[in-house]
Amino acid sequence: MFGARCLLRALRSCSSAPCPRHKPSAKLSVRDALGAQNASGERVKVQGWIRSVRSQKEVLFLHVSDGSSLESLQVVADSSFDSRELAFGSSVEVQGQLVKSLSKRQNVELKAEKIEVVGNCDAKPSSKVKVPEENFFNVPVFLTVSGQLHLEVMSGAFTQVFTFGPTFRAENSQSRRHLAEFYMVEAEISFLESLQDLMQVMEGLFKTTTMTVLSNCPEDVELCHKFIAPGQKDRLEHMLKNNFLIISYTEAVEILKQASQNFTFTPEWGADLHTEHEKYLVKHCGDIPVFVINYPLALKPFYMRDNEDSPQHTVAAVDLLVPGVGELFGGSLREERYHFLEQRLARGHRFEPWSRKIPHATEQLSPCDTTTEPVLYSLCATTTEAHAPRAHAAQREKPPQREACAPQQGVTLARRNWGKPTCSNEDPTLPNKLIN
Repeated sequence: MFGARCLLRALRSCSSAPCPRHKPSAKLSVRDALGAQNASGERVKVQGWIRSVRSQKEVLFLHVSDGSSLESLQVVADSSFDSRELAFGSSVEVQGQLVKSLSKRQNVELKAEKIEVVGNCDAKPSSKVKVPEENFFNVPVFLTVSGQLHLEVMSGAFTQVFTFGPTFRAENSQSRRHLAEFYMVEAEISFLESLQDLMQVMEGLFKTTTMTVLSNCPEDVELCHKFIAPGQKDRLEHMLKNNFLIISYTEAVEILKQASQNFTFTPEWGADLHTEHEKYLVKHCGDIPVFVINYPLALKPFYMRDNEDSPQHTVAAVDLLVPGVGELFGGSLREERYHFLEQRLARGHRFEPWSRKIPHATEQLSPCDTTTEPVLYSLCATTTEAHAPRAHAAQREKPPQREACAPQQGVTLARRNWGKPTCSNEDPTLPNKLIN
């Protein structure tokens, strides 16, 4: 997809002239703009990438595409908008009036009132990366751990992309929580600037997938309730009817420090949250899934966006914790500011020689839990024939039916009300695209 507004992007306008105030522009995809029946001057906003630039004495023509259509949308602007940053491949946000086109090649065009360069496109050659050879059960192999790099390339042409495929982990772990091979959903969303929006996608994906499985696969669900995870039906319904909670990493640590429970790993600010911590946080919040946001920079990969909140120094990262399991989703805003990436490289962070200059976000649906805490979260991954982990049945007590988390003193929680999720094929949101 957000309890704190984490980021403000620095957008550079191609025109210094102030724009008149109008009512907020409706955001449209290129496909929707091209298919508009009434091009009567409606003010709209389109985001995408420049495919061509043609500058004349008094008029500037741009063709913008966002991957939603094979055709590009023609943008007509005053020549004063011309800039070196308006080049092929640059990502832009254009606001203006959708009008009938004078050209025979298209029905409509966008008469620009404001053009903002979200990220310019530099034609810099990238060096080759040597892929290290890893041993997988003492056999030297080359196996994928993520489809992320492939998605990074695709998200330069399509605003919402995802992959669903096998992932391998050659960790030296003998616990039941670690799978050597599993299937994982990964997604990249362009032009996304807040954790709030990313968490909305994550919550929508969880709820839409779960409801789809519960309604369309009654025999499989009944089998799980009867033999694999008895007593979990009420828990699922409890999660579906409640809005997920939000706490920051700092608030989570304070909750853990004030807990009466003794933990194997002492909770401290700057230390990673362990499974015992994650399960306690969810239980503390009434067995409602909870988003933990804004983790310390040192705990997360180099590509997560710096919140610039010294002295704590956190990044715009989020984990979704669910009852009985702990972390199920992980995501973050990407760091698109090149100088921040260079600074991390200088400090010794792992760094690939290619980066993107457009605000976007990523999310991952982690593998299902394989401990003896049986829950139906495997349904979230098995919708499209994902890995189904083994689990032993264990009777669990019905969770307390509390609508809100009762925080410890000094800890606050944020709630949202986004309405009911939908399974409609007409809904253009990412969760339904993943399902359909």
